[in-house]
Amino acid sequence: MGRGRAKAKQTKVARQLKYGGPQTDFDRLQAEIGSGEGHIAEPLADEVEVADDPYANDPYAKYYDEDEDAESR
Repeated sequence: MGRGRAKAKQTKVARQLKYGGPQTDFDRLQAEIGSGEGHIAEPLADEVEVADDPYANDPYAKYYDEDEDAESR
C-alpha cells in the first residue's frame, strides 16, 4: 500500500519525457560549442596520406585466400 502516489509521479514523468521531450536552448548550445557567426571552418587537406600495408612483408600472406574466408561466414 502507499505506492499509488509514487506510481502516479512516475507515470507523469514518463509521459512528459515521451510526449514533451526536452526543450533545446539553441543559443546556449551555440555559445557552449563556441561557434559564432564569424567562425569559418578550415578547408580539408587535398592530399590524403595512405597507410602502408601492414601485411606486405608477411611470409604467410600468399597462403591466405580471401574468397575462402568470405564463404565460411
